[in-house]
Amino acid sequence: MSQLDYLAPVTPEEAVRALGAAGARPMAGGTDLLVQLRAGRTRPDVIVDLKRIAGAIGVRQEAGGFVIGAATSGAVLGEHEALVKAWPGVIEAANLIGSTQVQGRATLAGNLCNASPAADSVPAMIAARATCVVVGPGGRREVPVEAICTAPGKTSLSPGEFVLEIKLPPRPARASDAYLRLIPRTEMDIAVAGAAVNLVLDAQGVITEAHVGLGAVAPTALLVPEAGQALVGSKLDEAALARLDAAARAACRPISDKRGTAEYRTKIAGVLARRAAAIAYKRAGGAA
Repeated sequence: MSQLDYLAPVTPEEAVRALGAAGARPMAGGTDLLVQLRAGRTRPDVIVDLKRIAGAIGVRQEAGGFVIGAATSGAVLGEHEALVKAWPGVIEAANLIGSTQVQGRATLAGNLCNASPAADSVPAMIAARATCVVVGPGGRREVPVEAICTAPGKTSLSPGEFVLEIKLPPRPARASDAYLRLIPRTEMDIAVAGAAVNLVLDAQGVITEAHVGLGAVAPTALLVPEAGQALVGSKLDEAALARLDAAARAACRPISDKRGTAEYRTKIAGVLARRAAAIAYKRAGGAA
């Protein structure tokens, strides 16, 4: 095995220079990278640890929304009361990444950039309309979460680029979200399918804005605009839920594997979307 170097830059610019080297890999929490390294699935020449960069760990409120540092663990997110209240679906998705021990290290940015189609936090971030602050040789750019992953294990990030922060937008009144997944076991397994729904209601309980994210049913997690639009203008009646179900299933392009057939995943995606919508609607103040 060739020598493995470890760097811990303290500024984004240092990290960009380090990541520009051939064979360099960024590390936020390390819960995916280190497992892959031990299993021989990846052989980087340089690991660039992002945790010492100012602002890489922590949550701050900004312009009415939230900014989450790339190396912020799930355990830290779950202790941030304002964030949990505003985005319970994002937090419950983040809390599904591994065990309690893993939660002390695992990060939203790492879960995203590992580029697994079944990553739990990604559909929830997509439904939340979260964006990533990407830093690279060309400076900074802001990218929707759904534009980061391009295929299993692959991202749209160029050499030298990394995700520095994840931004969640401001929350209007009477708004909430939810994430649900189906797994073969009772815990710590990979999703057969996952669905996240983010809703905004008016004072009468009519849905004025809706976004739906799906996971484990395509090569990447999906934003499904048709599924969100199916709910707008309704009070989440059965007709709206049926439209949501149909739109979610229509967007699926799953594989068949040991966890479930393509047909099963497609069916479950619609069911989970309906259930997540009902939870989000109730959390937002709609009638139960």
